[in-house]
Amino acid sequence: MADSALFQRAELPRPNFSEADATRILSDIYGFNGPIRELGSQQDRNYLIDTGPERFVLKICRAEYAGDELEAQNEAMRHLAQCGLDLRVPELIPALTGEEILSVEVNGEDYRARVLTYLDGEPLTRHKHLAPEVVAAFGDVAASVALGLRDFSHPGLDRDLQWDLRRAGPVALHLLKSVTDHQRRDQIAKAMILAVKHIQPLAASLRIQPIHHDITDDNVVTRRNANGRLIPDGVIDFGDILNGWLVADLAVTCTALLHHADGDPFYILPAVTAFQERYPLTKEELMALWPLIVARSGVLVASTEQQLAIDPDNDYVIGNAAHEREMFEVATSAPFSLMETAILKAAGFELTGPELVFAHPLLPGITPDQMRLTDLSVTSPDLVRDNWADQEIDWKLLARAAAETGIASTRYGEYRLSYTRTLSATAPATFALHIDICLPAATEAVAPFDATIIRDGHHLILSSQNVSLHLDGIDCALDDGTAVNAGDSIGVVAGAEGGIGGLRIQLCRDPDLVPPLFAKPHQSDVWRKICPSPSLMLGVGVDAPDLQSETLLVRRQKSFAKPQKNYYAEPPQIERGWKEHMFDVKGRSYLDMVNNVTILGHGHPKLAAAAGRQWSMLNTNSRFHYAAVAEFSDRLAALAPDGLDTVFLVNSGSEAVDLALRLAWAYSGHRNIVSLLEAYHGWTVASDAVSTSIADNPRALETRPGWVHPVLSPNTYRGKFRGENATEGYVTAVEEKLAEIGESGQGLAGFIAESVYGNAGGIPLPAGYLRQVYASIRERGGLCIADEVQVGYGRLGHHFWGFEQQGVVPDIITTAKGMGNGQPLGAVITRREIADSLEKEGYFFSSSGGSPVSCVVGMTVLDIMADEKLQQNARDVGDHLKRRLEALGQRFPLVGAVHGMGLYLGLEFVRDRETLEPATDETANICDRLLNLGVIMQPTGDHLNVLKIKPPLCLTAESADFFADMLEKVLSEGW
Repeated sequence: MADSALFQRAELPRPNFSEADATRILSDIYGFNGPIRELGSQQDRNYLIDTGPERFVLKICRAEYAGDELEAQNEAMRHLAQCGLDLRVPELIPALTGEEILSVEVNGEDYRARVLTYLDGEPLTRHKHLAPEVVAAFGDVAASVALGLRDFSHPGLDRDLQWDLRRAGPVALHLLKSVTDHQRRDQIAKAMILAVKHIQPLAASLRIQPIHHDITDDNVVTRRNANGRLIPDGVIDFGDILNGWLVADLAVTCTALLHHADGDPFYILPAVTAFQERYPLTKEELMALWPLIVARSGVLVASTEQQLAIDPDNDYVIGNAAHEREMFEVATSAPFSLMETAILKAAGFELTGPELVFAHPLLPGITPDQMRLTDLSVTSPDLVRDNWADQEIDWKLLARAAAETGIASTRYGEYRLSYTRTLSATAPATFALHIDICLPAATEAVAPFDATIIRDGHHLILSSQNVSLHLDGIDCALDDGTAVNAGDSIGVVAGAEGGIGGLRIQLCRDPDLVPPLFAKPHQSDVWRKICPSPSLMLGVGVDAPDLQSETLLVRRQKSFAKPQKNYYAEPPQIERGWKEHMFDVKGRSYLDMVNNVTILGHGHPKLAAAAGRQWSMLNTNSRFHYAAVAEFSDRLAALAPDGLDTVFLVNSGSEAVDLALRLAWAYSGHRNIVSLLEAYHGWTVASDAVSTSIADNPRALETRPGWVHPVLSPNTYRGKFRGENATEGYVTAVEEKLAEIGESGQGLAGFIAESVYGNAGGIPLPAGYLRQVYASIRERGGLCIADEVQVGYGRLGHHFWGFEQQGVVPDIITTAKGMGNGQPLGAVITRREIADSLEKEGYFFSSSGGSPVSCVVGMTVLDIMADEKLQQNARDVGDHLKRRLEALGQRFPLVGAVHGMGLYLGLEFVRDRETLEPATDETANICDRLLNLGVIMQPTGDHLNVLKIKPPLCLTAESADFFADMLEKVLSEGW
């Protein structure tokens, strides 16, 4: 077909065809009747008919499309169906006459008609976010189809089509005539010229075979996998099938994925890896992949502009326009050299560039022993409190080191904390691709290799065939274009005589690229291939040590007991915190929304100073006499209701609950304890015995000892009794259990419950529940234990203790976690006679419970909570956050309920608001997506379908809004 005919066909509008026309054809020619609706298409018309038992698609195209092209599509579908692929493809449905392709005339125009089976499943176009496993599945589907078509042949495959990437250049040039926005037209033209320039040298080595050429998010259908994610398992729309470049098939798929990429071109790499594993591409094909992606995105944008000019009411084209522009923007945002290197790495190729040879050191007057390297990493001892937020901190620390030693340098390949960004949905560029050196002014610099001088203002480039050297801070008298030999002087370090100058150094293998100074962590391995270390050129080692996160995780798994789990399958290595923020070793900041241990926040300077001072003086056990244990015990007792005047200090919440149970046994003389189902109280033998959460222990319900008597969980959201009038039903369940114990002739030791149902996500107990239950327990001689380890100590904002919400006073309070802000510290607060009853079993001792350091830490925590009004902050920010979360519940059906108060909240996800089916898989996936967006969150509850929101109490309204915004992003875009 001549180009003129190709372009003429590209300019055709959709068929002038209506739903009434489709209804008539389906009824008269195929015998199908039922509701009809139109499906989208750029140049065809597609109609879905539901006959009741089955659904079919009527496809209408213009008569200009040759019959053998449609026959090729039909035969390709049959061929793939017989290949044994684990993929669904449509089946041809013949007309009543037996024909598969019909010529029909409507409104005086000739068209071709076909009917196919409709593949059930959801397309992915409107799912903004696709997880890496879904992206990989796209690559695998594309490879499977290409592999299946490899031995297929048909005369209709030799066709001229505007989407054929072999003709991207002339097609784009023609389409650009329809682009009226001059700036956009120039952008597309420039991108196409660069893409074609990169493709042309490789074109002869690119394999040609039958390809689908349109495996996109519009043209796959999905099923849910075991993780609850939609995975492509069917392919539709064979309208672009042709003989073309094999790699173009992957290019089309990857281009479509870019509008899901959130601006990150590396997003496509799982698809590349998956394609390569199933149907390996050659190195030349992989080198052509990114230029083809750029070309495809350019043709898409230009074609959309043309089609809208021809058919301005085409909703399908209008709906895809924004997506296609986003594809183009992402495709043109990354250097070709970067993506070529990334793609080759993803495909498993060894990345070895030409060996770099430096005949002379850049700074011949400097020896290794003169150079001092500054540590600007996340674990740097020079970065204290939040001085890393100072935009000049790197230079200040570098200048200070230079003042002490004469010459100091930053480190290449270091993830710098100073470049972190808190409350950021994306990881910032923190990986240093350059170094800065402070050294005496007038230090001579020489050319390390034969090069040509390029001047760009004060920026100096020494350019050679294999590498370019970028310098700032050199006084250079050489003209632009001057050729220099290795060892020639190129100037001196700028600066006042006798003073200190600053020199910035960066190497780059791409001569056409002005490289960035920093790379994003997930791109750093690729960027360091393009911008290698200057150590060899300097003759001085200036590299930061490689991170050992994966090795450390292996060591942890080898030596650390397996039941001691870690968050996340691929956990970030967290080594620093500040307030409600945590930082991994790559400088990524995370908002900590789950860490109720650090009630004050991370890295509090006043607490660190107090603990350090006490450590430097004394730390021992509580059998010695010192002031802190008396002072802290007094303060804890003062926080409790009148009558609870005696304190035990222990190491943890588990130990506190264990001791509380022992006190109940000792005081009552009996063993039986009533507890709640779905509860968690700790890991010691006794505290675990009263823990019935199957999320923490799948065998909890079948392994309780005989003295534990669990009662119905008073969960007013999904329990047996729901709503405001649920109290009586749950109290009756307790009464029935108490009656059973009484009938057995055994006495009662007590009752234990969290004052707010923390393990279920902060669900308040039914109104009056504890008042009635406590009265019944006490009537039978038992003690009432309030487990405040998770929910108490000011976290609820409106109350210091959770039991205050119920208007009751327990006999024993257990607390821990936040009271030490991470220091092993817990307490049991009770009445004197209950505490004294333990003496009949001997004295009690906890090795570090009540140690001088623990007591000082505990008092300092209370001081800071008062000084910084953290309980009030928990109330105000918590109420604000709860309103934000409740607003999400108005928009997203997945949100079943928002529980809790203050900064102990639970967001429960359900698949159905009537049945309350737990959205367990979705919750896990949401937590993983939130981590990628910079939020640490974990699920809780027996069904692991509740986000347990319990951040440090210093959480700001800005941080709360960031969390709500990121959650909204996940619920809107997918996970």
